Amino acid sequence: MQSSLIKAQRTAFVQSARPTRRPVRVMASTGFYGLSAKTLEGEAFSFDSFKGKVVVITNVACACGLTNSNYTQLVQLYDKYKDQGLEVVAFPCNQFGRQESGSPDQIRKFVDTKYGVKFQMMEKVDVNGPSTHPVWQYLKGACAGCDGDVDWNFRAKFIVDKNGNVVARSAADPAAIEPKIKELLAA
Repeated sequence: MQSSLIKAQRTAFVQSARPTRRPVRVMASTGFYGLSAKTLEGEAFSFDSFKGKVVVITNVACACGLTNSNYTQLVQLYDKYKDQGLEVVAFPCNQFGRQESGSPDQIRKFVDTKYGVKFQMMEKVDVNGPSTHPVWQYLKGACAGCDGDVDWNFRAKFIVDKNGNVVARSAADPAAIEPKIKELLAA
């Protein structure tokens, strides 16, 4: 009897100690095009501007071991397919190894100088936990296989088709998602 009581108390404690997710502030009926975020420069940005385009959204960091390969490949993909309708959106995140500790100005200078980034850079956000940005809450619940916490910098690339449907989530390098991007651009 006592062990059942202890087990029940432990279960209640563990459940109360779990971080709760903030509810998604975007109505399900508005979908992907109803999302918005701030740019790295602090300006409001509506995802409505992505209508008719294929979009890749990922979390990034300037001081990660994956930074060079991922930024290089993201820039190559964007440059190769932007005229066909590809958009890349990068959200800096400091939740993994504190590898994105810079200010917006420092991040902008780094990506512009080192990689020549021309795609959309957004504000620094949380992609997991109780302060998860609404865009990331939406993305992680938008398709079969999209759910679950992000496990590291550059390890969540969400692919959105021309109709605003989140069709895939990939942890692979950007070059590995090129066939899916080509398929969606051709559709």
